[in-house]
Amino acid sequence: MLYEIEFPLGSLSADTVEEALLELGASSITFLDQGDEPVLEPRPGEIKLWSDTLVRALFDESCDALRGLAGLARVLGRQAAERASVRAVASGGWERAWLEDWKSMRFGRRLWVCPSWAPPPGDPDAVIVRLDPGLAFGTGTHPTTALCLQMLDAMPLSGRAVIDYGCGSGILGIAALKLGAARVVAVDLDPQALTAARENAARNGVASRLETQGVPAALEPAACVLANILAGPLIELASTLTAACEARADLLLCGLLQTQAHAVKAAYSASFDIVQVAAREDWCCIHARRIA
Repeated sequence: MLYEIEFPLGSLSADTVEEALLELGASSITFLDQGDEPVLEPRPGEIKLWSDTLVRALFDESCDALRGLAGLARVLGRQAAERASVRAVASGGWERAWLEDWKSMRFGRRLWVCPSWAPPPGDPDAVIVRLDPGLAFGTGTHPTTALCLQMLDAMPLSGRAVIDYGCGSGILGIAALKLGAARVVAVDLDPQALTAARENAARNGVASRLETQGVPAALEPAACVLANILAGPLIELASTLTAACEARADLLLCGLLQTQAHAVKAAYSASFDIVQVAAREDWCCIHARRIA
């Protein structure tokens, strides 16, 4: 039997709370919105939380709930412990049941993203990326990732250098390597994402051709640049991403709503020709090419 401790973040620092809960033995920590308050697009390098944030920490059966509350009072103050609630959570194999629902997915003509336990697709020409759901963003299920994967499948990548800016799980960079790219530089502001990208690259046998960098990154211009982030950061990063593109480089801009496409295209119009805009649901992906 697992148990959860929940309490309001209040004026406490999220970093301090996370560190304290890990010290107390928490196996996972989640920050949740209590007030139905949307978090708008952050600036590059900025991580936002809500003004009314709930902290939820999961502990396994080896941890004692009362001792956990006492530890909470000791490291975060009595008020945190007094406002905390504790409830039992039945494990019951729910983790495995959720993972078993994760299915193989095809993007474009030949690119597949498959969980590690799934059999390979029957297509002999299939290019397979093995990826299990994890903490870093990017497994192919979100329309923005799906659009990027579909476009990558149709691009000539053989022997090209690629930059995956805002790499998350590393799915786009790994897919590019599987499709023939010579090397990939994966960039993210989240160290956890960089760790996930390296681990996923190793699982796919391409770790030697994938390099990770934090933000700010020292980037050599590449023949293909991928940026699946958000419209606001895409606009703010226009000069950075433009400088990362060599002449005639392909640039994929994704993570934006269709209503935001005009503003994003305008930010890049001086240096790029627009090749294509693909849409899925409310989202779209812009394929641009650097003017020689």
